[in-house]
Amino acid sequence: MNIYKITLIAMLASLAVAGRIALSHVPNVQPVTAIIILTGFWMGPAAGLIMAFLTTIVSNMLLGMGYWTIWQVVAWSIIGLVAGLLGKYKSGLPVWGLSIYGFLSGIFFGLVISLTMRSIGQPFWAYYLAGLPYDLNHAISTIIFILVLSPVLGTLFKRYKKRNGLTEKTPHIGTTNYRS
Repeated sequence: MNIYKITLIAMLASLAVAGRIALSHVPNVQPVTAIIILTGFWMGPAAGLIMAFLTTIVSNMLLGMGYWTIWQVVAWSIIGLVAGLLGKYKSGLPVWGLSIYGFLSGIFFGLVISLTMRSIGQPFWAYYLAGLPYDLNHAISTIIFILVLSPVLGTLFKRYKKRNGLTEKTPHIGTTNYRS
């Protein structure tokens, strides 16, 4: 991993943290999952993992740390890893396909957090069912953020790649070609 890629990951993490903090007053509406998915998809599984760790730790330093931080890192790391594998093996995935993955990721994230509550003694089904509307908020907002951010971040990544001479293959989404 070169310094240009690390810098891009750090900038995307700061965007995710700023978005999470700016929307923290709206229950489970946050751009973090979408940005982790897009980062993993375009930059690979390792970038998705680093992005998940950085975003969770930095944003929780500001919003509050707790035992849930570990499970947020685990859930978002799995989401970023799978997105990276999708980008590696399904580089021509249309934006709606990535949006479906984003919806499923929002539901998966809520499931992982609900399972952690089970581990500390809360009844799983009551906690999970009570949180399902919030998980749906998360899943639907992830779809919206993917649809809005994919063209913008794709264009920025293309420019960044051209300026800094990155030679790695970059997958594209849908009909828009993000390759140089």
